[in-house]
Amino acid sequence: MTDWIALMEDHWAWLVFAALLGIGEVLIPGVFLIWIAIAAAITGLAALALPIGLPLQLLLFAALSIVAVYAGRRWYVDHPVASTDPLLNDRAARLIGETVSVVEPISGGEGRVRVGDSVWTARGPDAPAGARVRIIRAEGATLWVEGAE
Repeated sequence: MTDWIALMEDHWAWLVFAALLGIGEVLIPGVFLIWIAIAAAITGLAALALPIGLPLQLLLFAALSIVAVYAGRRWYVDHPVASTDPLLNDRAARLIGETVSVVEPISGGEGRVRVGDSVWTARGPDAPAGARVRIIRAEGATLWVEGAE
């Protein structure tokens, strides 16, 4: 039995590799494999058009991969994907506007508040335990609050 991979010309191997990476991007979306697939496709086209050996093809693929990933990252920074829930992965930002209970008095500008089933560090005006306060800002794991009159 003949090893069909060994018989495949370099440019076809690169193009098949690009197609497999593209399929991988569809099956496992991460918006990353597509850029490597583009680099593989360009390498395959270069191998088809130019008489370059495998070492040079590998160098070309490595360089194109770096350029493609960088360009893709820049493109996503400049053109963010619109979301119906932009705060999906920012739990603290989702809490802004919520009214919560003080569990450890806010004294000297710092205390603790209960949010659902967890307790967060809070900063704001002094408030006794049991008081209701409104979250106005979040910085990391610290919530800034004001009185909830």
